[in-house]
Amino acid sequence: MTGIIIADKPEGLTSFAVVRQIRRATGEKKIGHSGTLDPMATGVLAVFLGRATRAIEFAMEGTKRYRARLHPGLVTDTQDTTGTILWQTDASVSREQLEKVLPQFRGEIQQVPPMFAALRHNGKRLYEIAREGKTVQRQPRTITIHSLIVAGEENGDFILDVECSKGTYIRTLCNDIGEALGCGACMAALRRTGNGPFDIKNAHSLEQILAAPEKCLLPVETLFTDSPVLFCSREQERRLRNGADSDTDAQDGVYRVYSEEGEFLLLGRAEEGTLRTVKSFFETESEVALRK
Repeated sequence: MTGIIIADKPEGLTSFAVVRQIRRATGEKKIGHSGTLDPMATGVLAVFLGRATRAIEFAMEGTKRYRARLHPGLVTDTQDTTGTILWQTDASVSREQLEKVLPQFRGEIQQVPPMFAALRHNGKRLYEIAREGKTVQRQPRTITIHSLIVAGEENGDFILDVECSKGTYIRTLCNDIGEALGCGACMAALRRTGNGPFDIKNAHSLEQILAAPEKCLLPVETLFTDSPVLFCSREQERRLRNGADSDTDAQDGVYRVYSEEGEFLLLGRAEEGTLRTVKSFFETESEVALRK
C-alpha cells in the first residue's frame, strides 16, 4: 500500500502508537510520519506508507498550524499541564497584557528546546535525562512564527492560533510568553490543525482508519500541489526511470512529473533546459517483481 493517511491523533496516544496501529491494519512495513505530537496533543498526523515514505522529508519542511491553550500563572517542568508544578501564582492576565507581549514572539526568533524533548544529548534523549532529575545546557535554535493570534478566552486561559516552522515547541512558546508576562504560563491543550497542505478538515479518526485504511489513502503527489504539473514523453520517462537527466522545454522550476498515461513519476527540477529528478516515486522493476 502506497500513499498518505491524514490521521486525527487522539489524546493520550503517542504518535508512534498511532503509526503502529496503522501498520498492523494495513500490513505495510514501510511506514512513518512527518512530525511527532506529544501524547496530550491531538490533530493532524500525516502518516506515509510504502514508497510515499520517500516524501516524509518534504512534509517535515512544511509549516505547521496549531490551536493552543495558554494557562497563565502555572509553571511546570514539562511546560504543560501534565508535568510537575514548579510554581504558580493567582495573578490574572488581561487580553490587553497578552497582546502587548506577543509581537516579540512573531517572526524569526530564538527558542531553547525543553528538557522534555526527544532531541539527543551525547546519545541520550533529553526526556530520559530529565526523568533522572537532571538538566543539560541546550543551544537556542532559530525558528519562525509566521502567525500568532489570540483566538479567544476560556476560564482565564487564552486560545492561541499559531502557524510556525518546523522545530517549534508550542509548549516552550507558552512558557516563554509566560515569562514575558511576568507571571509564568504553560500549555493546557494543543491541537495541530494543519501540516503543509494537510488540514484537520480532511483528517480521519483512528477508528475510521483502522476500519477501512484504503478509503483514507491519499496519493503521494497530494503533498506537492504547490508545484505545477509536467507531462513527459516516453523517451523522457525512459531516461528518468533509469536515473538519467532529460532534455526539457519547461521553464526553470520544480514540477510534479507524470508519464503520458498520467502516472505520477517523480518530483523534478527543470533548469536551463535539463530536467533532473529531485525524488522519484515510481516502482522499480525489482519492486514490481517482489510485489508479484
